[in-house]
This record gives sequence, structure tokens and C-alpha cells, in this order.
Amino acid sequence: MTHVIKRNLPNTVTCLNLFSGCIACVMGFQSQYDLALLFIILSAVFDFFDGMLARLLHAHSSIGKDLDSLADNVSFGVAPSLIAFSIFKEMYYPPSITFLASHLPYAAFLVSVFSALRLAKFNNDTRQTTSFIGLPVPANALFWGALAVGTHSFLISDFCHPFYLLFLVCLSSWLLVSEIPMFSLKFKNFSWQDNKISFIFLIGCIPLLALLGISGFASIIVWYVLLSLLTRKEK
Repeated sequence: MTHVIKRNLPNTVTCLNLFSGCIACVMGFQSQYDLALLFIILSAVFDFFDGMLARLLHAHSSIGKDLDSLADNVSFGVAPSLIAFSIFKEMYYPPSITFLASHLPYAAFLVSVFSALRLAKFNNDTRQTTSFIGLPVPANALFWGALAVGTHSFLISDFCHPFYLLFLVCLSSWLLVSEIPMFSLKFKNFSWQDNKISFIFLIGCIPLLALLGISGFASIIVWYVLLSLLTRKEK
């Protein structure tokens, strides 16, 4: 019995990730962005612990690997797509492009497509054992959730053109499958020399959260990408 529990515990946590991600999708579709963000964060917590449990319990399996990718694409691919879809629906469309109002929102699902490609690439890329190539899908989902919560009033105002949001969709989709090396926040020790980039990143997060609140989480993802670009030669 103990062996059965140990073997299935990581997959159970992965299923909780999927369950939470499904709720995030519903909240995103209903324009309840604060709840969508909450459940995306909860999915990210489950995603962290299922991998940790699999390593601690030596319970790796091909089913677990496939299930993890499926859960991640729902929680961190479909959920942010539905958030962007709902924002597109709420946006102000200038008279010159009102004919796009019923079609442009579907561009949001590019995030789902490229998230799936990112996950498939990650599963088969031996270069990504200690760092990442391209933007991790949980980071991208956190960006969209925080953006919707923190800047909602601006996004649906006359000042935000729908093409700006389309640009963000295309940019984030490209970042997911790009060849840009991005650092991991996994600490092997607490040495400054061994973890300098991670420490600089975390220190930079403090003023962003203090000054910007919820939208600071979106800024943190931008900071993460910029720092990865600035330090890519050091890797």
C-alpha cells in the first residue's frame, strides 16, 4: 500500500495542477482575472511540488511526464489564452477596425499553441536540465494573469489599441519557443558567486512589487527576460 501511495502521489499533485488550471480557464473566460491569477499561482505551486515529490520518492514515470505536460498546457497555456481572449472582447475598437472585434480575440490562442510547443521542446531538449531555453510557460501565464489584474482599466480604455495586445500575444508566443537562454532559480547553495544572477533578480523584484503591486508580477517577468538577455554571455 505504501509503495502504491508513493508511486501515485506525484501524479495526484499533477492532477491538482490540472484541476486548478481548469478553474483558472473558467475564471479567465468569465473575466474574473483576480481569481484566474490566483488559480494560476496555485497551479504553479502544485507544478513545483509534483516534480519535487517525484525526485524525492523516485517515482518518475512516462505517464507522469506526459500528464505533467498536459496539465501545464491547460494551466499555463489555455488559461492565459482565455485571459487574453476576454481582454480582447472587452477592449475598445476604433471605428476603423470594428470589423475585427469579433475575430481578433481568437489570436489569443496562439499562446496555447506555442505553450504546447514549448513544453514538447522542453521534454526533448537535453540542454534544459539546469537552465531554460525560451520563456518557461508558468512565467508566461503569471505575466498574463498579473497584466490583466494590474492594468485592466488601461487595457480596456481608449488609450490601448487592440494591436498593442496582439503584439504582446505574438511576442510572448515567440519568447516561449525562442533560443534565448534563461536562468533557473534553483539554488544548489547560498553562495553569492554561484547564484549571483538569481540574487540580483530577487533583489530587483522587491521594488517592482513595492511600487506596482499586483502588476509588479508582470513587470517581474519582463525583468526576468531582460536579465536573462543581459547575462546570457555569462552562462
